Amino acid sequence: MVNYRNGRINEEIKKEVSNTIQNKIKDPRKSAMVSVTNVETTKDLTYTKVFVSIFGSEASKKETLQALKSSTSLIRKEIGLHVKLRHVPQVIIEVDETIEKAIHLEGIFNQIKAKDKMQKEENDEELYEDDEEEEFDDEEDEDEEDSNED
Repeated sequence: MVNYRNGRINEEIKKEVSNTIQNKIKDPRKSAMVSVTNVETTKDLTYTKVFVSIFGSEASKKETLQALKSSTSLIRKEIGLHVKLRHVPQVIIEVDETIEKAIHLEGIFNQIKAKDKMQKEENDEELYEDDEEEEFDDEEDEDEEDSNED
């Protein structure tokens, strides 16, 4: 029962934080492409970790993270106003790098697929060459048998 309640609280906080980041934080350092990917709240509702994904260059990511971290009091205030909780948790902003890791892994998998495809093509070519040599050897054997019969 506690996990279900915590999950609902996480979802409500996620919605409110996302809305606050998009509509209420006016910091010029904030990038336009910020999305809240996950929220984890402690069981006693003391802390909530907000995981954000930031699209852009490394410098842009750092500036946006600083803007979000300096806006935690506004985010906490908005959570308190719109999510009905007895205690409003402290907000901790973390960068979620799962998307970047997934893209990196996908690139590695694509390289492996390309390498396997090249090796398969090379093996198929070698088999084809071996088959041609065997056919040529078979034809020579037939010619020798025909000449021996005469």
